[in-house]
Amino acid sequence: MYTQFSPNDYDEAAAYIQARISQKPAVGLILGSGLSPLAESIADGVRIPYGEIPHFPVSTVEGHAGQLVIGQLAGVPVCAMQGRFHFYEGYTPQQITFPVRVMRRLGAQTLIVTNAAGGLNPIFRSGDLMLIEDHLNFVGMAGHHPLYGPNLPEFGPRFPSMTKAYAPELRALLLEAANELQIPVHRGVYAMVAGPSFETPAEVRFLRNAGADAVGMSTAPEVIVAHHAGMAVLGISSITNVAVDVTDSDADTTHAEVLETGALIVPRLTRLLMGVLGKM
Repeated sequence: MYTQFSPNDYDEAAAYIQARISQKPAVGLILGSGLSPLAESIADGVRIPYGEIPHFPVSTVEGHAGQLVIGQLAGVPVCAMQGRFHFYEGYTPQQITFPVRVMRRLGAQTLIVTNAAGGLNPIFRSGDLMLIEDHLNFVGMAGHHPLYGPNLPEFGPRFPSMTKAYAPELRALLLEAANELQIPVHRGVYAMVAGPSFETPAEVRFLRNAGADAVGMSTAPEVIVAHHAGMAVLGISSITNVAVDVTDSDADTTHAEVLETGALIVPRLTRLLMGVLGKM
């Protein structure tokens, strides 16, 4: 699966958005499943449905509103994706990451990515927050990489390093804000799988043994493309369910559970992000 976009395609989308806003965003924000209410905290928000923007995909998943919200959050101009796109929806990695490059074209230098994830680390509980320090991109490792195809040097180099894909300085800011706000935050590795089915118990054990602390169906492509384009990236996982690792368990993961827990996490996550933005 591969879609080729030209620099003009990104410019067309950015120009459409720019004509409707008065200030260039400094920070891009991607909101995961159940986390869309966070966008309601954006002051003076201009809302643009994805379907109106040239070349934009349209979100099809419950819990993803499907619009950009551009305004002020903690005094910082932001461009928030209220709903994202996923590989399992049938979109290519290039379509999934199209909005990230558009945000870069609009002037955003930082990307904050949030997601709903299953907890793999045995100490994690539903409702926890995890600062993403690194990721395992199983979809990309299998060949569905967002930088597949001709490189666009307008954004970045052919072979970008991913050693510091998640900016150390932003991770430090988040931990500082979390400490001041007394919001507990775990640190760990996020594993991206294709979905849309939740993981089998054997897959949960495999991912845990591979070094992952949380698992989800998004995030890695956007982070890779943002880092390739020179953006500083901060990633936060909301642990909306505990992954089941035995076949005879009475527990069963559902999307409804993910959305319900995500909504409960939003107030804490909002306070935390406001704290981080206030320090930037």
